[in-house]
Amino acid sequence: MDTRIVGQVKRVNGPIIEARGITDALMQELVQVGEARLTGEIIKLQDGEAIIQVYEDTTGIAPGHNIYGTGAPLSVELGPGLIGTIYDGIQRPLEELEQISGIYIEKGISRPSLNREKIWPFVPLLKEGEPVEGGQVFASVQESQRINHKLLIPPDVKGTIASIKPEGEYTVEEEVAVVRTEKGDVPLRMYQRWPIRRPRPVKKRRPLEIPLLTGQRVIDALFPLAKGGTVAIPGGFGTGKTMTQHAVAKWCDADLIVYIGCGERGNEMTDVLTEFPELIDPRTGRSLMERTILIANTSNMPVSAREASIYTGITLAEYYRDMGLHVAIMADSTSRWAEALRELSGRMEEMPAEEGFPAYLPTRIAEFYERAGYMTCLCGEEGSVSVIGAVSPPGGDFSEPVTQHTKRFVRCFWALDRQLANARHYPAIGWLESYSEYTDDVSPFWAEKAGKEFLDNRRTIMELLQKEVKLQQVIKLVGPDALPDSQRFITEVCTLFKNAFLQQNAFDDIDKYSTVEKQTRMLAVIVGYFDRGNEAIKAGVPLAKIHRMPVLQDISKMKLTIPNDDPDQFDRLMLKMERGFAKLEELYV
Repeated sequence: MDTRIVGQVKRVNGPIIEARGITDALMQELVQVGEARLTGEIIKLQDGEAIIQVYEDTTGIAPGHNIYGTGAPLSVELGPGLIGTIYDGIQRPLEELEQISGIYIEKGISRPSLNREKIWPFVPLLKEGEPVEGGQVFASVQESQRINHKLLIPPDVKGTIASIKPEGEYTVEEEVAVVRTEKGDVPLRMYQRWPIRRPRPVKKRRPLEIPLLTGQRVIDALFPLAKGGTVAIPGGFGTGKTMTQHAVAKWCDADLIVYIGCGERGNEMTDVLTEFPELIDPRTGRSLMERTILIANTSNMPVSAREASIYTGITLAEYYRDMGLHVAIMADSTSRWAEALRELSGRMEEMPAEEGFPAYLPTRIAEFYERAGYMTCLCGEEGSVSVIGAVSPPGGDFSEPVTQHTKRFVRCFWALDRQLANARHYPAIGWLESYSEYTDDVSPFWAEKAGKEFLDNRRTIMELLQKEVKLQQVIKLVGPDALPDSQRFITEVCTLFKNAFLQQNAFDDIDKYSTVEKQTRMLAVIVGYFDRGNEAIKAGVPLAKIHRMPVLQDISKMKLTIPNDDPDQFDRLMLKMERGFAKLEELYV
């Protein structure tokens, strides 16, 4: 990349550098600082001076050192080879950097984001003379067993194919096609660059009507997330944010996962980096890394790179969305990203707002989540980016600014409950504070796949959970014996629902994932048990006798004993339950 001297260092304040004598520089231009050529970005220009945030350790930088401009904004490389790679916040391949400098990354060190030596099987899809425009697919590369990588015309290019290479094996650096435009010939390679802070263009947004199925019953049945939707997972330390994201990443029906470890502790990122390659994709039987991109930016890495990592991740997601794929982003955690904003803002001596965060915090949060969506892409395909952002409020206080502002811009909220986590009830998503505004949007999908009965059963169980809250308040005052059997039965059915349906064992081969049909049948069994038990109580059957029904144990264990591929067992369970209630009614009616 060509560089030129655009100014000199005036003052160093951690990752923030003040520069003087600035000439021929642009806002958000990528620059290199000092002879070590540390990567930075201009974030403020005024009267020949600039503020630069540097993405590396600035130790050794002193006033008078030269600043080199590149003439381009901070961008990422988009092309074959992204999947399965581990990057830092500014898309440097960490595994390659380790080979060069060892476990500690040296200052100023850099490697191309995409491997320049690896060859890829190139298959042209257009011929010479064909008209093309931005976003159109001109060739394909089989990037992994599951992902057929579509090579796209850059969004700002329009013309005709002047030449295109025949089918064969090429590196990403080789020129594979030329587009003749009104302004001249534009060479095309297998990769392109895109500024991380600019959303990639699309034809139009589409309504969010298809759920992102995760196999986690509390999510799919009670608080669904639509493909292209946004969700926040707030919770204090140890409540299971990372675990929930791991479960969603492994089991959701997205085509690609982008996992952003933004400011997390090193040991947590180590777990992710060691566990993800060993996880098996249940749909292909191969490593989960074949549909995963990891961005590791731990808490001991430069704070400004943490701020950029969020944008790097969502730009990679948008690129695969433009191919017609459904992408899910795991951002863990946006609170650390907001803390990076706060530190950088403080070093620039900006006026602080709530709890020291900058006044533009809500704007930045909104800009990030608004890049999600279900889109008709420029190539005519439909793709989506779903954002699942963890929030780490200090002390589990959901009233702090990051959580509150995030709630304004997301339509789904999975609130993690510390009491559930302490009781080893996972996923620890509380059913009282959580909500999803996508429930009505995805109802037609559930009505088609699971029948209208599922929606009715869901409504019934949600009403019971609300009633149970009021009944528990009474029980705390006067004890359970003061309630009539019909009301005590409600509390016991809710307890059954929490243990037999909402609680899920990620280490059990049967319970770790539930299909749509299994979730539907399990819910039908529990609501059927409630309806039938209510009838029996009204007919005079004592609640104590209902407790002793052998079928109750079968219902409690059905999540562990009935596999996804044998739904007929639910019919036998319902029949056994019906016979048990019929026998009780014969005795007491």
